[in-house]
Amino acid sequence: MSEIQELESYRQRLKDEVAGLKAQAKAEQAELQRRLTDLREQVVVTEEKALLQEAGIYNYQHPLGDSVAYREPLAALQEQIKTMAKAEGGAILAASGWTVNGSAAQGRTMLRDYSKLMLRAYNAEADNLVRTLKPYKLQAAVERLGKVAATIARLGKTMDIRVSEDYHRLRVRELGLTADYQEKLAEEKERDREEKARLREERRLQQEIERERARLDKERQHYANAVAALQAQGSTEGLAQLKQRLEQIDAAIQDVDYRAANVRAGYVYVISNVGAFGEKMIKVGMTRRLEPMDRVRELGDASVPFSFDVHALFFSDDAVGIEAQMHVRLADRRVNLINQRREFFYATPAEARQHLAELTGSLLQYEELPEALEYRQSLTQARSALPATDAG
Repeated sequence: MSEIQELESYRQRLKDEVAGLKAQAKAEQAELQRRLTDLREQVVVTEEKALLQEAGIYNYQHPLGDSVAYREPLAALQEQIKTMAKAEGGAILAASGWTVNGSAAQGRTMLRDYSKLMLRAYNAEADNLVRTLKPYKLQAAVERLGKVAATIARLGKTMDIRVSEDYHRLRVRELGLTADYQEKLAEEKERDREEKARLREERRLQQEIERERARLDKERQHYANAVAALQAQGSTEGLAQLKQRLEQIDAAIQDVDYRAANVRAGYVYVISNVGAFGEKMIKVGMTRRLEPMDRVRELGDASVPFSFDVHALFFSDDAVGIEAQMHVRLADRRVNLINQRREFFYATPAEARQHLAELTGSLLQYEELPEALEYRQSLTQARSALPATDAG
């Protein structure tokens, strides 16, 4: 009887132990799940921050005027780093009075060798971080270098070998200055690209004006010769018509000369591309081209699936000013908040018409509804092909 009781008691203990282990496992699983959730949230935050910084949102650590202004402090800082990295320069710290086999000299040699090895490992990581640094990854690089310093301190704990705080601060500051320098270089390159694009447009306009002026001069000479010939013959037949054409050519020449002299004159345009961007996005820009549709056709090249629809092409003596005011009015609708040259806005053609009418006083022609011919034809064709696709 006692054996049965003992077995029963043993079985109950096992049952209790199993229950306890299950409860413990469940608690540990819950804790692991909670930690995993926290880590995932941290990863999401880190990735979002990195994406934002990569997109161009970068805060300067040492704001300076241009990339040249960063070279001198960066060079001076790197010279400080070299000085501290020399023997007895204070970059690495270690215990004193260390002996090996009772020998203080051997102890000093061991400390020196291990310190040199640790410093080389730290500098190799720091140099690699500087060489591969991207401005938006600055914080990650700083944290990485901090972990390297902590690892060296942990591995060198027995001999109290560690990277000095002063030296670590210098190398962290080097990362910050390098990131600032790279970002400033990128900004200057972008401005340089924009300036080159502006100059290309100016050259294209100048060539267009020169060609048009040469064509008009040639045509004027032709009609002037015809008028002179009729007058020499004493004939009046068709003379009035020729003189009228001469007046028209003279007016066209004056217009071309005016356009060449007035850098603010041009066409403000409002265009959309329903097939590419949807019904609630427009582009508001300005061109000084003599033939403004050339610019619109360029925008609708192979980089977008459909051509742009023109809602307005408004000529003004101050097209530059009207374009700028349109951009101010639509500033809260701007699509690209980083690159101001991307002149797209979350607005409808009707909203743009209201602003443009208020700025110009009158609009003789404005098309609110985009034709989007190719886009609508493509939709129709796609719908007609659906039954055949489903049948297949």
